[in-house]
Amino acid sequence: MTDSTTAAVHAFAEAVRSRLARLEALAAGGGFDEAIDLITTALHNGGVAYAFGTGHSEAFAMEIAGRAGGLVPTKKVALRDLALVGDLPLSELKGASLERNPDVADQLFEIAEVGPHDVVLIASNSGVNGSIVGFALAAKRAGNPVIAVTSLDHTMQVEPKHGSGKRLKDIADVTIDNLAPYGDAAITIGADVAAGAVSSITAAFIAQVLTLGVADRFVQAGEPAPLYLSANIPGGDEHNVELETRYGISRFA
Repeated sequence: MTDSTTAAVHAFAEAVRSRLARLEALAAGGGFDEAIDLITTALHNGGVAYAFGTGHSEAFAMEIAGRAGGLVPTKKVALRDLALVGDLPLSELKGASLERNPDVADQLFEIAEVGPHDVVLIASNSGVNGSIVGFALAAKRAGNPVIAVTSLDHTMQVEPKHGSGKRLKDIADVTIDNLAPYGDAAITIGADVAAGAVSSITAAFIAQVLTLGVADRFVQAGEPAPLYLSANIPGGDEHNVELETRYGISRFA
């Protein structure tokens, strides 16, 4: 590894560390409590935490739903559901046009079968794409609370793409800043080459903070936290199937 590459790696690591430290401090100060309370209330009422993101923000949904150490009463929503469950041609999934299309949001929300006691978590770095904003609006019309994870720096520097003129943060009940800079790239290589995107890393951290917070709420209430075990440890499958059956969840639905 060249000296310049080593320097870039160090700069990127520091950019990540500083942001995670800020998020840790925010959590310690109660900055995540409102979101944690919304999720905990939904689960206590028999609801599910739905997680949605497009592009690289789908990684946030994967951190929330259906993973080892994660909450069992969760479901991931993805644009591909429009083809896998709905009638959208598979060819329409190519490229970025679908995530910018507000017309697919209502159908996607209907396919997701979000219930009256459910909470909806939506991640979008830009917070302006049509499908994201449309899905948030559909959730609010249905009476579901919405938690947004977005870059406030980025979203305030770009124009809304939804006909409502709204950004994701304008619709959400709770907005969590992922602390990514405008354009997501956190460092420069040489004079002007922007690189080192951080939003996936900070969003994953946020997802885990929310999971930890909800699990702790259950424990403090004297209840077992409904968490997945790794399927790759003895007894993991049996544990997970029992909880999935109890909550009516399928990781593969």
